[in-house]
Amino acid sequence: MELQLDKPIWLLLLIPVLFYFGWFALKHFSASSKVIKAVFVLRTVAVTLLIVALAAPSLFSPVKEEQVIFLMDRSASLEGMQTAMTVAIEEAVEAKKDYQSIAVYTFAEDFKSLLPMTNDPQPLPAELTVGNSSHTNIARALELASNSGDTNLATRLVILTDGNETQSSAIESLNRLQSERLQVDIWPVEQIAKNDLAISRFETPPRAFLGESQTFTVAIDSSTESTAKLIFSANDKELDKKEIKVVEGQNVYSYSYPANSEGLQKYEVRLETAKDAYLENNSLFSMTEVSGNPEVLVVNGGVPSPIPRLLDTNNLSVTELTADQLPSSLSAILRYDSIIFDNVSGTSVGEQQMTIIEQAVRQFGVGFMMVGGDQSFGLGGYFKTPIEQLLPVEMEVKGKHELPSLGLMIVMDRSGSMMGMKMELAKEAAARSVELLRPDDTLGVIAFDDKPWEILPTAKVADPENAVDKILSITPGGGTEIYRSLQQAYMELEDLKLQRKHIILLTDGQSATSNDYDALIENGKDNNITLSTVSIGQDADRNLLEQLANTGSGRFYDVTDATTIPAILSRETIMMSRTYIVDKPFYPVVYDSKWNNLFADGVPQLNTYIATTAKNTATVALESEEQDPVLASWNYGLGKTVAFTSGSGAWSGDFQSWSKWPEFWNKTAAELQPSFEEIPFSVVRKEQGVYTVEDPTHSSAILTIAAVDEQGNEIPLQTEPVAPGKVDVKIDAEPGLVFLSVSNETGAAYKTGLTIPYGDEYHPAEANMSLLTTLAKRTGGQVLETLDVAFRDMSYKSGSIRSIQLIVLFIAMVLFFADITLRRFGLPAPLVKKKATKEKDSSPMAIDQLIKAKSKK
Repeated sequence: MELQLDKPIWLLLLIPVLFYFGWFALKHFSASSKVIKAVFVLRTVAVTLLIVALAAPSLFSPVKEEQVIFLMDRSASLEGMQTAMTVAIEEAVEAKKDYQSIAVYTFAEDFKSLLPMTNDPQPLPAELTVGNSSHTNIARALELASNSGDTNLATRLVILTDGNETQSSAIESLNRLQSERLQVDIWPVEQIAKNDLAISRFETPPRAFLGESQTFTVAIDSSTESTAKLIFSANDKELDKKEIKVVEGQNVYSYSYPANSEGLQKYEVRLETAKDAYLENNSLFSMTEVSGNPEVLVVNGGVPSPIPRLLDTNNLSVTELTADQLPSSLSAILRYDSIIFDNVSGTSVGEQQMTIIEQAVRQFGVGFMMVGGDQSFGLGGYFKTPIEQLLPVEMEVKGKHELPSLGLMIVMDRSGSMMGMKMELAKEAAARSVELLRPDDTLGVIAFDDKPWEILPTAKVADPENAVDKILSITPGGGTEIYRSLQQAYMELEDLKLQRKHIILLTDGQSATSNDYDALIENGKDNNITLSTVSIGQDADRNLLEQLANTGSGRFYDVTDATTIPAILSRETIMMSRTYIVDKPFYPVVYDSKWNNLFADGVPQLNTYIATTAKNTATVALESEEQDPVLASWNYGLGKTVAFTSGSGAWSGDFQSWSKWPEFWNKTAAELQPSFEEIPFSVVRKEQGVYTVEDPTHSSAILTIAAVDEQGNEIPLQTEPVAPGKVDVKIDAEPGLVFLSVSNETGAAYKTGLTIPYGDEYHPAEANMSLLTTLAKRTGGQVLETLDVAFRDMSYKSGSIRSIQLIVLFIAMVLFFADITLRRFGLPAPLVKKKATKEKDSSPMAIDQLIKAKSKK
């Protein structure tokens, strides 16, 4: 047992304290009373103990055991070296002493155990655990390894690495791990020489004009002479292919291509060669903004839209696509300045595509317009989707129309094949339907596998939250048997006195039994029950489900994209629970708006529209006689959106023959264009994962930055202001294309594509001996030539440390209380002396003396 002081510097206080008490003792101690002497001793000891407590005393119990932990780098830069490192560790273990335990961990971007801490090591596994090898994070490995095993034992970390860290800082980690019983040894590992070709740079002009010749510059680093193919792509379509010869070192090539399309263009260069060490460094992206006429994308619902013919194609570049052709990447959407959905059903647009469009509008200023029709707005299934979020109107009508009473039964497949995303989306869809229903509506939910399971008894929707909770608790089960569940749904609805009764059947399989569905459905039709069916995936019995929907006077949905399931169930619920189509000619009421000049001479008659509710901050330009918005707009993020709840065809009535009909659409297209001032903010790569964004005009104080990937997912950012109008941005994203939206406090904005290159892990390099030597020197370790030296004696002792600071403080406190007590009450007199004095005073001799003294007088 040894006494240790963690902060011995505090003991210097003993010098003035002992000097003071020593001076007092020399001057007053001998002449002081016993009480003063006792108080003096108590106070001297108490003050001394307080100073010792400040020095953080502890008792150290030494033991002989030690730990040696091997950390093996399995990142991509050392691919092929893992077997050699494993063999080296196994050979070195033979030098292990009996009192030494070992553990082996592997690390790259992550940290995994290969051999847990043991005193009796077993042979290491032949194959390493698969993990993320695209980065080297030595710092994380240091921190996790140092806290493994018994932290009371002297520990030596032996790191087998090339030292080329690409994440975090090992030196900073070491500063946090300062410990007198932790030592770091290094065994440097050199990368294997490999034949590798890597595209290190790909540049295209940031801006170009339509038809202008663009210069593409490509830099290729090669470890040897070789031949390869360079493949250029524009917007994911192959543009050109070149045969090239490369020499050892860096090779730079330049090519010219005309800018054939307007908008934001995504260019990619890809390298193909016979022998190559890393495929990860064989491609890069670049973005170019090609200026020209504004690009308008018109998306139709399967029938050609009249809108492209009404737009001014001399000043607008107009593209028309069907919903099935709608792009599914952000780069493709950002090619357009505005998008118009003309009677497009949400069931034909995936949730991911909706998310991409929402991001394009909010973060990058793309305009969006929805035009009405029997496949649009609420009837299109857009309730609670990203599209509803960006529009100036809500899909639900709030208390303006007399709505029919409804009974809805959802019959959903819960068989084993539904496990995963299909099951989760089906439950989300059913829960979304609950939210669309009114308290007086009737709902029942049946889930089936090889038999029906009643999830929600058929009743009015009194507690929507409880209903949603029960639906979300459904779990996958066994086989698939449709008929009995469908039969139960019909039986639940047939006796209910409701204006509309509807069943939605959703399945991804085939029924295990064959029954008379026709008789069941025909009997249901006599009771005013309709049936719609949803077929999910390739294994569903589409023929049966389509036949059931046709016979049941409902709709059949053949789903290939499972993310459309919520939109389908929303559409079905809305069609049955809401009277959305107002089919009665009317003259809309005109309000002050950007379209005012068009209606100065009056407004034509409209035939039909879909009832919606304007959002609070929306501007309503046209309104129906029933106070429903017909034409509404608002700003959403950096973009503008417009809702026209009537249609582009027959629904628009006399608008079609109105002389200003083309002008109406061109005015609307102009309103959709971005109106913010554009500043070409500079974006420069500072280091891996860190970029500096700066306003070159120096007119900005605060920059707001957002990053979105190709799938429309917003990427978390860490921003650090450097100066007014200058920010460092840390982006944690996978290699590929990321889109940045930059805006300032005045509303000026800028959008650009940013290439996240492959990691430095795929740049061949020599071992970073400077870092490795520093790690060893800072902890008293060594740079090893042979691994068996790792089992040499450690200069640090193992053992447990128990702090006694509180005990010392407690003793000092007791002594202070004793000090106070003595000064208040003094020393107690001995009882024996008191008794003796009393006896002496009352003895006969004393009485006789008193009598004699009296007689003399």
